[in-house]
Amino acid sequence: MSLDAPIMRGVDLDDDRTAKPVTATETVYEGMIWDVRRDTVDLGSETVQREFIEHTGAVSVVALQESPGTPRAMQVALIRQYRHPIGATEWEIPAGLLDKEGEPPLEAAQRELAEEVDLTARTWHVLADFHPSPGAMSEAIRVYLARDLEDVPAEDRFEREAEEAGMSTAWVDLDEAFAAVLAGRVGNASAVIGILAAHGAKEADWVTLRSADAPWPAHPAHR
Repeated sequence: MSLDAPIMRGVDLDDDRTAKPVTATETVYEGMIWDVRRDTVDLGSETVQREFIEHTGAVSVVALQESPGTPRAMQVALIRQYRHPIGATEWEIPAGLLDKEGEPPLEAAQRELAEEVDLTARTWHVLADFHPSPGAMSEAIRVYLARDLEDVPAEDRFEREAEEAGMSTAWVDLDEAFAAVLAGRVGNASAVIGILAAHGAKEADWVTLRSADAPWPAHPAHR
């Protein structure tokens, strides 16, 4: 890149979501949750083959409450969950797959918040949308902000299984979580992006927030 490369400002920062033509496709591996697909893609200048994981997409939730007795201070709900592929127990925010047919993303986020941390929220907004690994999978993730929280009644709480059965939860000061992300102590993608976005939105007095039902162009099924 040269020093006189074009300078991009404002409205120029929009991803071009025009897909290149696919001339052939096949499923090369069928897994328990995800499949691996091989596409032949016409790039215009040449034709290439690309293998990637077909992913349903996911949602995650930054749940915030005010810190008692501290004006403008916020606490974020975090969970600790073991993740076998990386051999680590991570600090995360509530999250889950869009694997229920016909379930809108917001409803999926509301379900995951209730199932993973026993909370409901009266106020919802979109914080961020991202692709965690666009060179390897089709996954798109939407991060919601949930506020005005209430506990799920004890009799209605979800019974957790497998890795979720051993999850622990904690309220963490948002500024401390922000510092932990910048220090590299928290590495989960949804948590990193959600905490950074929530911290930035708070500093901007929440004017950056999008409606909870805002279009989701990064996920083809929810544009």
